[in-house]
Amino acid sequence: MAGPGLREPSQRVSPRARLLWLLSAAVQSLLVLGAMVLAGPVLDWVELPWWALAVAVVVLAGYVAVVPQWRYLVHRWEVTETAVYTQTGWWARERRIAPMSRIQTVDYAEGAVARLFGLASVTVTTASAAGALEIAGLEQSRARQLVDELTVKADTDPGDAT
Repeated sequence: MAGPGLREPSQRVSPRARLLWLLSAAVQSLLVLGAMVLAGPVLDWVELPWWALAVAVVVLAGYVAVVPQWRYLVHRWEVTETAVYTQTGWWARERRIAPMSRIQTVDYAEGAVARLFGLASVTVTTASAAGALEIAGLEQSRARQLVDELTVKADTDPGDAT
């Protein structure tokens, strides 16, 4: 029987996060392919055989097709009366808990591309050596509500935030 500790959080990020991650993976893949095609002639290397480029295209297409959906299935978050829970990763999975009593700051951020998709991130900073917890891929209105909710909860918790 599992205890109340490190468990899978209940909330998913916005479904639009998949589109953002798809765009990001596609741009990364195009950059890799471009580097492969251009690096040979620029650096006077022997040109890549066609089959090596074909293998790279298949692998990168798989990356673009699989990773955004995989990340969406894994990335979760939850806020309870006592803590913020997150789960992230696509290759290696990380689950973290930030007790309300340890929250020092709560930040809201919209990147330029995320803004096009109506998405934002909430970052919860604690005194943990592991660093801040980030909940990326939230709808902007939900992210703003979450910042307000966490700010109130952290402020009313009698802990020392250290």
